[in-house]
Amino acid sequence: MKNIELKIEGMHCEGCSNRLEKVLNNLEGVSTASVSLEDKKANIEFNEDLINIDNIKEAIEDAGFTGE
Repeated sequence: MKNIELKIEGMHCEGCSNRLEKVLNNLEGVSTASVSLEDKKANIEFNEDLINIDNIKEAIEDAGFTGE
């Protein structure tokens, strides 16, 4: 398992962070994801054999946000 922390841009409310957290947790290969509106960050634990960072960033962008 690998852990990453991404800076998230585009969240404006708790609903945004909750929606993004749900999107990330539903990705195959992501074991846990937590999103903080206050810190504008996402902490993600994932299996590199099933998903990579680019796939995660793409899912973030598809949800309407930017992850760096």
